[in-house]
Amino acid sequence: MRTELQTCARHCFDAHGGSVKESVLIRAHPPKAMVVTLLEAAKLPTGDLRDEMLRHFFYAASEGTPQGLVELEILGGEALLRSLVVESQARGLGLGKSLVEHAEKHAAAQGVKSLYLLTTTAESFFKRLNYARVDRDAAPPTIQGTREYASLCPESSAFMVKQLEGDL
Repeated sequence: MRTELQTCARHCFDAHGGSVKESVLIRAHPPKAMVVTLLEAAKLPTGDLRDEMLRHFFYAASEGTPQGLVELEILGGEALLRSLVVESQARGLGLGKSLVEHAEKHAAAQGVKSLYLLTTTAESFFKRLNYARVDRDAAPPTIQGTREYASLCPESSAFMVKQLEGDL
């Protein structure tokens, strides 16, 4: 059984050249209202959001204010990285990368071998994190069966994958 300590990671971000300015905690299980607010502000879909999905959501907060969110849909040996949101004032500090790395570690611990995503705006960001663009038709049936793949993301979205190696 995981404790809050095991599902929580502390990251320090430096926005001002050399000194740590704030510590941000990455936590599991954000409140649904927070998730909806962050996703809607980023114009990301919330229509298929179910309460049971929140156990694979992680958020970053500083002084109680949410600054970022990443969500996974785990489907056995595959998972879909559904959304990554970082508030505009927190961009460029490495928070997005930290959230994705945290999600990857969680997915690997759940037995996920392949982590997929669809993006219309962040392909270059994910390439820097070793995700590779693949043909959308190569998606496994589990991923094709998600609402995000089937209807929420446009056909023009970049479809990307990263192979996870055990416990990252």
